[in-house]
Amino acid sequence: MLDVALLGCGGMMPLPNRYLTSLCLRTNGSMMLIDTGEGTQVTMKLLGWGFKNIDAICFTHFHADHISGLPGLLLTIGNSCRSEPLTLVGPPGLGRVAQSLLVIAPELPFDINVIEMEHKKGQTVELCGMQLSAYPMVHRIKCLGYSVYLARAGKFDLERAKALDIPVNFWNRLQKGEIIEHEGRVYTPDMVMGGARRGIKVSYCTDSRPPNGLDDFVRDSDLFVCEGIYGENDKLDKAVEHRHMIFREAAEIASSANVRELWLTHFSPALTQPEAFRANAADIFPNTVIGRDRLSTTLTFED
Repeated sequence: MLDVALLGCGGMMPLPNRYLTSLCLRTNGSMMLIDTGEGTQVTMKLLGWGFKNIDAICFTHFHADHISGLPGLLLTIGNSCRSEPLTLVGPPGLGRVAQSLLVIAPELPFDINVIEMEHKKGQTVELCGMQLSAYPMVHRIKCLGYSVYLARAGKFDLERAKALDIPVNFWNRLQKGEIIEHEGRVYTPDMVMGGARRGIKVSYCTDSRPPNGLDDFVRDSDLFVCEGIYGENDKLDKAVEHRHMIFREAAEIASSANVRELWLTHFSPALTQPEAFRANAADIFPNTVIGRDRLSTTLTFED
């Protein structure tokens, strides 16, 4: 099970009713954020998921509307009595950027680990019990898109466990991946577990023109969160100039990639009524949702 919440859906500057772009993912008591624009800790407080269990924060790029909320958020996490290390992930230069921002948050009760992802394809790290993959985007500075995959183990084979005469009290431990030695025998998970089943995939892309191969990167996502800085089709030239995407382009990627649901986000401050332009995306990809602050869902494994 994976909980997902769009903490904010604004771009460039926060509005009275719209915080800046940030996404929160929660599974098995661990939370990961992607981007922390100004006001992230406020909208997180309104969401009510707490702060202490934030184990990783990822950044698409280092424009202020995606990272300026970091120092205050880290202080709030510190005030939640967290002592475990926290990991920051982002494009090259993250260490330098984080060090600069932490000048105003110098005394934290936990260590910070920094992982800098190169601006290239094929990069994956394990965080928060999930697999995080990065993809190079096309913006004015180096920018990454992310896919998060929550894997699912194979199904427990009851008949095989009985046939191999494996003690019942070992079954649960083997399902959790433990190797057990008992009375001269070694019991391994593969003795009772079938092949891996389909997991849960969430992809997040913002501040970019559509790069080649992005549809393959986000393919079959259960949820695709993508920027749509403008809803109007006639704003395409402006989006190209500033290296962003409009609603229609996000929908084209969603359709090509066979995702299940599209959430649009990162709206221009000038786009005060994004719902009015939903049809520009929905005509291409019907299962399109206009993002709003603290829009949330729970994704579950297939039966």
